[in-house]
Amino acid sequence: MKEYNSLMSNSKRVIVIPDGFADNPIESLDNRTPMQAASTPTLDAWAPRGVQGRSHNVPLTLSPGSDVATLALLGYDPLESYTGRAPLEAAAQGVELGPNDWAWRCNLVCLENDVMKSFTAGHITSEDAAELLADLQANVAPKWRELAPEFGGTVEFRPGVSYRNVAIFRPDSDDRPFPFSAETETFPPHDYIDRSIADVYPQGPGSDKVRELMAACADYLRTARTNLRRVAQGKLPATDCWLWGQGKRPTMESFSQKFNWGKGAMITAVDLLRGIANLLGWSVINVPGATGYVDTNFAGKGESAAKALDEYDIVVVHIEAPDESGHEGSVEKKIRSLEDIDQKTLPPILEKLQTFPDWRLLISPDHPTPISIKTHSRGAVPWMIIGSDVKGDGMPTYDETTGAASERFFLKGYELMEYFLRGKLQ
Repeated sequence: MKEYNSLMSNSKRVIVIPDGFADNPIESLDNRTPMQAASTPTLDAWAPRGVQGRSHNVPLTLSPGSDVATLALLGYDPLESYTGRAPLEAAAQGVELGPNDWAWRCNLVCLENDVMKSFTAGHITSEDAAELLADLQANVAPKWRELAPEFGGTVEFRPGVSYRNVAIFRPDSDDRPFPFSAETETFPPHDYIDRSIADVYPQGPGSDKVRELMAACADYLRTARTNLRRVAQGKLPATDCWLWGQGKRPTMESFSQKFNWGKGAMITAVDLLRGIANLLGWSVINVPGATGYVDTNFAGKGESAAKALDEYDIVVVHIEAPDESGHEGSVEKKIRSLEDIDQKTLPPILEKLQTFPDWRLLISPDHPTPISIKTHSRGAVPWMIIGSDVKGDGMPTYDETTGAASERFFLKGYELMEYFLRGKLQ
């Protein structure tokens, strides 16, 4: 593989990922999807000049999460590179994992009578979450050796963003690894909104001790100062730490090595994407006011991406708001997030891209998050590519229907990246 050539600096690529963007027709929208119902003048103006298609980003043997889907969208075969969600998020925090360390996703959730009332603990703030994680580290983590003397090792609770945190399990030595394996099964809490979780606690090798740790966390959280304050303020408490998405240290080739492309940067409010960026050898650009929710700084993300193009050759802008809206089952919020992306995020990016002689922009969700089921699904997602050398299909809009009308289809979603970077789009 050739080393990156600095002459590539005039070739710019931007990927905009509206997480969970794709959806199904909704009766209240006259059987249109939120993409079709939203007012998207920017996308409508560019659609005739772009090429569209679809891709499957989630292999049949893996769960349809943003971890798997985003790896594929960024050009990596999840069947080769994916070891679990939590290791990607640990990478975002700069956590070094040893060969036998395990990272687990640690959601702060609100359970009520064994029902998942909120998988975000009422969109708990990062400040409240950090306070709770520090208390759990001081008061619960030391009990791990009592709960699992046959396992040994240590547990570290590491705060992330809002409800999204990680727990790191480190063995006493590599000669005494934890018994977790590919058969240890866990369940994403966002798949059980308003549903009983009685049968979806961790299962399989090593899971009994993980469940005991979760119970110890719940016992402590009942009277935690942060939760007492939140309840007094009329907010939902974080009643439990939901452990899932476990995995060991992944091994991934950097993006510049894999694709012989230049410097990359990621703009996101989500640790998962920050972790992927770190593993790809990219910089992470933090935008003030980026929250990972519908109140995020849509304009700031677009402006930061435009500015980043002066230094970076590929910039990825990830926006979580459509996905969160899908999980909430909110048609109104999903439509509004699409409109904000179109009218606030995209214009400054497109204005800047057109100052370069060679540019392309790819917009694509990672996976669908249909309003009807309030969680991720595995279906194909529509994408559109526009650019300086792109001869458009003449489609009037960009949505699920126009994407499906195209013959461009990638059953292996990771193959789209090379097509985007260098494919002939005439």
